Amino acid sequence: MNFRLVGIVWGLFLYVMLGNGALAQSTSPTSSLTVVNRVLPPFVIKEGDQYAGFSVDLWKAIASEMGRDFQWKEAANVKEILATVESRQADVGIAAISITSEREQTFDFSQPMFESGLQILVPNRASGSFGVRQVWDLFTTGAMPILLALMAAMILVPGHIAWFAERSHPDSLFRRSYFPGIFQAMWWATGAAAGQQPDNPRSVPGRTLAALSILVSLFFLTYLQATLTAAFTVRQLQGGIQGPDDLPGQRVGTSAGSTSANYLKSHHITPTEFQTVEQAYKAMENRQLDAVVFDAPVLLYYSATQGRGKVQVVGPIFNKENYGIVFPPGSELRKPVNSALLKLRENGTFDTLYNKWFSAVGNN
Repeated sequence: MNFRLVGIVWGLFLYVMLGNGALAQSTSPTSSLTVVNRVLPPFVIKEGDQYAGFSVDLWKAIASEMGRDFQWKEAANVKEILATVESRQADVGIAAISITSEREQTFDFSQPMFESGLQILVPNRASGSFGVRQVWDLFTTGAMPILLALMAAMILVPGHIAWFAERSHPDSLFRRSYFPGIFQAMWWATGAAAGQQPDNPRSVPGRTLAALSILVSLFFLTYLQATLTAAFTVRQLQGGIQGPDDLPGQRVGTSAGSTSANYLKSHHITPTEFQTVEQAYKAMENRQLDAVVFDAPVLLYYSATQGRGKVQVVGPIFNKENYGIVFPPGSELRKPVNSALLKLRENGTFDTLYNKWFSAVGNN
């Protein structure tokens, strides 16, 4: 009898423990949820101890539809958000989290809550100036390398011809020996290429060459001047970076662990990664970066607010992606959150929130 009593007690103990364990693995319909975010205007803006922004307002509306209380937990970037959700230190993650096939293998996502993509932020060229790097790029891209090679040919070839024609003349401008005679001839050819000759050759072939050199130099210098003027004007108006194809070889910054960092690496561009995108803004302001690549709405919001007059967004949106709300795998919250999100789209709340946070950005 005592054995039976002991068995019953142990059975009740195990039932209670297993039952509590099962409850611990699921989310109680009345428990307060922990929602992790990251400060990323206009999705999440921190004002003192309070949060605002599109993602914040959207989650408040979703939680209201579900009848659930919640508390915020802050992370530094998307990498920390995912780690917090994966370790189940938070029930939900929301900010501007891209849905990718790689992340789908580890997490559950809601239906897309926002359509986005990547864009490029550069310093405002209207207030910028040319530096050594910009001048170097100007002379090493486009038609400039060809023009510089032609200029070198206009010095090397006529210089050798002039020295060969003049070396046997008794009153030659150049020494008869190749060195230093060829250097004297090159100096004369440089003046001829620039349309000026300090002295004329003595021989008939040399004088003929001098006349041709001056004639050719006039056309060449006119074309070179026009090319340089056009290149400087275009670069001053447009800047050196106009799209993702212009990023290789540039100093590009982004947020660590983001889809923008993955995109750059997959396209053989080594980015400088920062804990937050705000740190990348600061680095570009200090001229440590040529561009920042990140989510288009985030860059547009910054350029229309704190960065107004200092930066500009250039080029089209590329690598288009969707944002979603992230859950641990098998979360019971996914279905009710999706249901609430659909209701908010149907009753116009979603559009109201979107216009509240992005209409001003779109008009700038």
